[in-house]
Amino acid sequence: MYEQRNNPFKKVKGGGTRKVCLPKAKVLSMSKEERRKVVAAKRAAASKGKYKRSSKSFVKGARKKGATLRDWFKKENWVQVSNPSKKCGEA
Repeated sequence: MYEQRNNPFKKVKGGGTRKVCLPKAKVLSMSKEERRKVVAAKRAAASKGKYKRSSKSFVKGARKKGATLRDWFKKENWVQVSNPSKKCGEA
């Protein structure tokens, strides 16, 4: 029986970004080691072509209690974890 291995229709689009963004208040409250761990996990995933980092590197407490997802994305000041002086979309 024929089995197709690399089916282009089952691939996830847009994987491989290396930037990690979080709200600025959360980034500033994280230790240097926590930041390094999150960035390393994202870069490792990106080098494998994946779009998500490992679940072991999930960040707790980034969203305020009671905030909706829309509020969280629109009202927070999102910055890059590796360089908090840069906005999320900057190169």
